[in-house]
Amino acid sequence: MSNLYEKRNQIVIPFLIAAFIGLFNETALNMAFVEIGRDFGIEPSTVQWLTTGYLLVLGIFVPVSAFLMQRFTTRQLFTAALSFSILGTLIAALAPTFSVLLIARIVQALGTAIIIPLMTTVILMVYPIEKRGAAMGKIGLVIVFAPAIGPTFAGVILQEFTWHFIFWVTIPFLLIAIFVGIRFIENVSEVQPTKLDVVSFILSTIGFGGVVYGFSISGDLGTFLAKEVYIAVGLGLVSLVLFTIRQLKMETPMLNLKVFKYPMFTLALFIVLAAMMMLLSVMVLLPIYMQRVLLMVPMIAGLLMLPGGVINALMSVVAGNLFDKFGPRAMVPTGLGLAIISLFFLTTIDTETSSIFIIIMHILLLIGISFIMMPAQTNGLNELPRELYMDGTAIMNTLQQVAGAIGTAVAVTIMSITAAKNPDPYLGLVDGVQNSIIFGLVLAVLAFIISFFIKRVSTVQMK
Repeated sequence: MSNLYEKRNQIVIPFLIAAFIGLFNETALNMAFVEIGRDFGIEPSTVQWLTTGYLLVLGIFVPVSAFLMQRFTTRQLFTAALSFSILGTLIAALAPTFSVLLIARIVQALGTAIIIPLMTTVILMVYPIEKRGAAMGKIGLVIVFAPAIGPTFAGVILQEFTWHFIFWVTIPFLLIAIFVGIRFIENVSEVQPTKLDVVSFILSTIGFGGVVYGFSISGDLGTFLAKEVYIAVGLGLVSLVLFTIRQLKMETPMLNLKVFKYPMFTLALFIVLAAMMMLLSVMVLLPIYMQRVLLMVPMIAGLLMLPGGVINALMSVVAGNLFDKFGPRAMVPTGLGLAIISLFFLTTIDTETSSIFIIIMHILLLIGISFIMMPAQTNGLNELPRELYMDGTAIMNTLQQVAGAIGTAVAVTIMSITAAKNPDPYLGLVDGVQNSIIFGLVLAVLAFIISFFIKRVSTVQMK
């Protein structure tokens, strides 16, 4: 283990590069939704599947990551993940139709589904508990900054090129990551001859997939009350109940649900999920609002989101160091307070809102997010014993992606339903965006109340 401690920077850097590109891809296309819809002659609720489908695949396959990390070496999984990411990105860059583009996103998501929980587990393994705050701050930089900066770079690219080039520019970085990873990554855990429980995988897939799919089609149907939504969500929830019962009865479950016996992990999970839903819903809503209501070109809309992304990157690192000194009790409520203020004022945006107002509120939201996600997640994972690290990271990352997909789908559905009720397309869209942001505001308030129950996990406890 001491050898891993000495080489931890070399081991972690290729993971950070790969994860950054994977999460960048979650939101980079948001800025291109209008152009993609125009190119393929489809509605925003259909284009939204490029983000929702990506997150749906993450929600389905991340639960398997705990099994994969037991069955294969760190190097093998890293190489497989980067191979999926490179292949999917190449297909997307060449995609001639919407169907091919959607397939490419699915292949990309397979790579991200492996790399994110693997990176978190590696950091838990190679950093001692008293230094994990700063280390997880690097993950926080990736998890929050990458999706935040995606629309900005996409907007700049779209000013001169087509949306295909959003994918072309990421391929060199993925190639660098795979070559550096093959050179420096070492195995951080022992391989065990475990077998995948097929029944658990099927139940997990139907469960998470059904819930996300049900909320997602509500955007296409323009209502949450359709029969198709009830069937998909209902089937998903029943499958999740059966999945849970099976995991609790199995001697070696696919996901060890004993992690929920640890109260700080469970509290952290809820707060992180609320933050993820707030973040990704706003990342979808603001580009649509700026381009279709304020009539901004993609480059200007993207540049308006740049200050928030840059400041968020800096604050994620700062938040990691502050966590090691002060813990989560002050940081998480403060972050949620900032998010509440930002979302409250964003509910007032209209056809005359100034660019400065959007920039300030966006910055405030992302500062808040940087104070929420990493401290809450690190404190929750720190409470787990070493043998539950892989299960804890798999569950945390699975539900983050599911929450992000649901948050995105619900936000777009609320926007679509509200907009359809107003005969004026501009005012209808404004009302829709406002109502969608209220949804995020309610989540922020609930998380704020819960955050006062967080206690710092001791850094000297035996693991």
